[in-house]
Amino acid sequence: MRQIPVDTSAAVVMVAKTPQPKVKDRRTGEIATDIETGVKLMTVDVMFAANDEVEILSITVPETGISGELTMGTPVALTGLIARPWENEFNGQKRHGIAFRAVAVTSLAAAGSAPKAA
Repeated sequence: MRQIPVDTSAAVVMVAKTPQPKVKDRRTGEIATDIETGVKLMTVDVMFAANDEVEILSITVPETGISGELTMGTPVALTGLIARPWENEFNGQKRHGIAFRAVAVTSLAAAGSAPKAA
């Protein structure tokens, strides 16, 4: 399946929704895992702003690739972001879209800034 690298160097990216476990099967509640490593997969919704446009993207990332506190509004870096087109048919209806996956989502917020002494 084709994977398209996404350049994030000119984008502003912030957390729109805190990381959630990626559900593989909604009926059973089974959590998705990476086929190669067995690591639990997470979904992080981000606000992606570039070229005077803003979109909310759902990014799949391994749980081990999440670093820092990722609360709403936290600026983040996306490492190894790719876009993968997909298409399927369910109950006779064709669906298609683009899935986004990153190796890591890293907080860019200053970690534990100490108060300045007067």
